[in-house]
Amino acid sequence: MIRMRIAGGVLAVTTMAAATACSAADRPAPAKGTTAAVASPAAMASTRPTETLVPVLRQALPNVKGKTFTSAIVDFPPDARAKPHRHGQAFVYAYVLQGTVRSQLAGKPVTTYHQGENWVEPPGAHHVLTENTSRTERAKLLVVFVSDTGAKLKVDDPKS
Repeated sequence: MIRMRIAGGVLAVTTMAAATACSAADRPAPAKGTTAAVASPAAMASTRPTETLVPVLRQALPNVKGKTFTSAIVDFPPDARAKPHRHGQAFVYAYVLQGTVRSQLAGKPVTTYHQGENWVEPPGAHHVLTENTSRTERAKLLVVFVSDTGAKLKVDDPKS
């Protein structure tokens, strides 16, 4: 018989964008005859809320030495966007519990997933877009990782 336990740790990813963002009134106007610069997608993403990942279950796989099964709830507040990231060499399964999420892996088209839909990510995949499509409603995912024991489940891209 295999006994499973609820993981006690919580990994919360938050931003302080509201405390550091400048309003349009705080920025100088462009010089006459010039146009204002358009922010890059990375700069725009930094002003949006981000997701929270809460592990629910972590269990070593008894028949696969060195591998761990982890399930987690990923909560996206309204208008939230995750930073581009990777999940190391983990195999990832995501199921939309609530709301609508837009997702893109490098080299693949952008796909929109609604409540009840799911996707997988192969080991080493580069997740370049994950966002809640609603500005007013939360989105939640159940995410399952099969990873190397002790490996980080999510690593944000540097300079993102």
